[in-house]
Amino acid sequence: MTLAAIDTDLNRIAEMLEQSSDVLVISGAGMSTASGIADYRDHTGAWKRPQPVQHQAFVQHLHWRQRYWARSQLGYPAFAQAQPNDGHRSLVALEQRHQISAVITQNVDRLHQRAGQRQVLDLHGRLDQVRCLDCGWQQSRSDVQDWLQRQNPWINAQSFTPAPDGDADIELDFSRVKVPECPKCGGIVKPDVVFFGDTVPKADVEKGYRWVENADAVLVVGTSLMVYSSFRFVRKAHELGVPIVAINQGKTRGDDLFVVKANIDCVRGLAELVDC
Repeated sequence: MTLAAIDTDLNRIAEMLEQSSDVLVISGAGMSTASGIADYRDHTGAWKRPQPVQHQAFVQHLHWRQRYWARSQLGYPAFAQAQPNDGHRSLVALEQRHQISAVITQNVDRLHQRAGQRQVLDLHGRLDQVRCLDCGWQQSRSDVQDWLQRQNPWINAQSFTPAPDGDADIELDFSRVKVPECPKCGGIVKPDVVFFGDTVPKADVEKGYRWVENADAVLVVGTSLMVYSSFRFVRKAHELGVPIVAINQGKTRGDDLFVVKANIDCVRGLAELVDC
């Protein structure tokens, strides 16, 4: 696609924003790559790496919890230090101009909120806190990090490769790893995120649908929509006749549903959209 064609698409999206009073944004991993947080899929929508731990495996098997927490002990610090980028700030600017009303994000990094976005639905939860699956007790993920490093100091010396969402690729004897347990009931402690194989809380799905029903346009940024949890909102918008536009490099599951799509890096595209 030529630069002229991309500029034309961005101008069409800008015109839509000007004509709309309630634009809903759906964002994904592409929004955070410029902040140093890796994504899972390539420009064709295919997996770049093996899928992360499944929810049932984490709940049913100590080995998988040991594997998860060891990898997270190494990968989480860099994840926690990530800062909002120009794409997040562009969306805040559009919200302040009353050109977008809310953001549904697949990301668990809270960078939208840290950039100043006011209306955000964390569809897949948030990695900065943990929850007991039995009694609901909650704690800051940073406190858990301190506990992990005290209990497993030998892991800190291991070499590793950073992976998406605070994960890390490492070869290790995971049977030695001590994992956190709930201090109140001894239950399983899990990051407060939706693992693969788990379901988005019903209340969040219903809230997302309400936002779609109230929107007069939907803007998709930085996501292939290959995960149904977010694609359902695009499909619902299409069923309601709500126009859908996108700023995303590469193939998405919703390509046939978009009125217009700017095939450009979403951070750069959003910055140009603000300028428009």
